[in-house]
Amino acid sequence: MTKFFSQPINFLFLILLTLLIFTPFTIINAGERGVLISLGEVQTKILEEGIHPLIPGINTVKKLSIRIQKQEIDTEASTKDLQEIFTKIALNWHINPEKANLLFQEIGEEEQIINYIINPAIQESVKAVIAKYTAEEIISKRAELKQEIDKLLTTRLMINYLIVDNVSLIHVDFSDNFIEAVEAKQIAEQDAKKAGFRVIKSMRDAEVKINLAKGEAEANYILQQSLSNKVLIRQMINKWDGNLPLIMGEEQLKLLHLELDDINELQMTRR
Repeated sequence: MTKFFSQPINFLFLILLTLLIFTPFTIINAGERGVLISLGEVQTKILEEGIHPLIPGINTVKKLSIRIQKQEIDTEASTKDLQEIFTKIALNWHINPEKANLLFQEIGEEEQIINYIINPAIQESVKAVIAKYTAEEIISKRAELKQEIDKLLTTRLMINYLIVDNVSLIHVDFSDNFIEAVEAKQIAEQDAKKAGFRVIKSMRDAEVKINLAKGEAEANYILQQSLSNKVLIRQMINKWDGNLPLIMGEEQLKLLHLELDDINELQMTRR
């Protein structure tokens, strides 16, 4: 044993081993930061990942996760036109690693962070943004609504050393009265469209009838202008069955009078 201690390197190794055994230390795991506390006072130094020695009876360490965490919360708000909106918001967030000591000093651990900072911030941000829109605008401008909530939450949580990674609108629901009103409006709009189509169809039908009447009138006019005595006589002869028809006049019965030239001309045409 004396020979062992006579070697300086062995003696140094023994001292280091003793210090390692009897000196307390802490291990900060991946995705964590350590808040160093000396005699109850939070220190400015933040312990990063790795092994860190502590002074017995003086130093303690509080570990905080800096990984992205998810918080979901149901919210209720009123629109610009006083319609009740029910939403479910999902917030991805994490602690600012460089401000972990201040966050613990001013707010506390993760439970206090969620209950005192994150949940109220989501509720207030959603109410403030939804109040700018009507219920119909929330339906048509959902992406814009999400961006505004994201921006407002980012600003509010940054003050408390929290970083927003993403905000999601999981669902947006409306009150039963609003849904009924929307359905009634859609039905009324559909009925109005049907009535409009019927009016347009009636107008088109009337226009077709007018055009047909105009065409028939023009045809009659052209026919009237083209008719002559010979044409009329020819039509009568073409339909003549050989019997002389009687024509009733005011004074007495008359036979259809056909000129011999007319009959000869008809025969020539048939040849």
